[in-house]
Amino acid sequence: MPFEIKKVGVIGAGQMGSGIAHVCALAGYDVLLNDADPSRIGTAIEGIGANMAKQVAKGGVTEDDRQAALQRLKPAATMAEMKDCSLVIESAVEREEIKRQIFVSLCDVISPETLLASNTSSISITRLAAATDRPERFIGIHFMNPVPRMELVELVRGIATDDETFEASKTFVSRLHKTYAVAEDFPAFIVNRILLPMINEAIYTLYEGVGSVEAIDRAMKLGANHPMGPLQLADFIGLDTCLAIMQVLHEGLADSKYRPCPLLVKYVEAGWLGRKSKRGFYDYRGEKPVPTR
Repeated sequence: MPFEIKKVGVIGAGQMGSGIAHVCALAGYDVLLNDADPSRIGTAIEGIGANMAKQVAKGGVTEDDRQAALQRLKPAATMAEMKDCSLVIESAVEREEIKRQIFVSLCDVISPETLLASNTSSISITRLAAATDRPERFIGIHFMNPVPRMELVELVRGIATDDETFEASKTFVSRLHKTYAVAEDFPAFIVNRILLPMINEAIYTLYEGVGSVEAIDRAMKLGANHPMGPLQLADFIGLDTCLAIMQVLHEGLADSKYRPCPLLVKYVEAGWLGRKSKRGFYDYRGEKPVPTR
């Protein structure tokens, strides 16, 4: 019989991890949410409830659906509580050493049958899998942000990922009412391999004085029909995440076209990370965002 995913663990209660827990619970899975900082878990679950309420208000789900989903969503103070999960998805910060440590710790406490997945947006699935005791049961399941609204999921097989894991992951994604695209295990996969160099080029365009923040974003919204400008999008993603992905591309592909723009590096060094820190290419501390350059 095909492997069936019944209970899902999510490690990381930030924006992405919360979104993954949200859609899994709505799809009928029992979900355990864990974070290195236990105080973030309760806040995340409250946020998930509020986001589901917005879906109810828009008619996307019923109040009964929301209440049932929240009943299925539970905090997990320790990884050991995930011992009977069918699938555990890591959605921690985009730093390889931290992700590897999480998977090493997980393998000590979960069942040998448990599938492992990373929500990494750029790091090698093959390398992450090699840190575990089950590389054949390891896969990349990369959700897009914001998870409840974005339809696409990238499925990324490592060199050792077996067919059973791949098929179970496809079934899982379909049950979430998402559409998957299969990507080969190369730096940044498909979406970010294309998207982040575009954002980086927009930052170079600002850095070189070709256009202002407002001009660049207006040009791409009205001239290329993008729903939001690339600098606005960078702030939404997080400038630290943008930089991390560009560094993975630059190091992994050794091509100068992926060199992170020095202005992006400077903003991250300043702690101006975008929306989450209230300043990036826009300042979000007032009533409406104001360009910082």
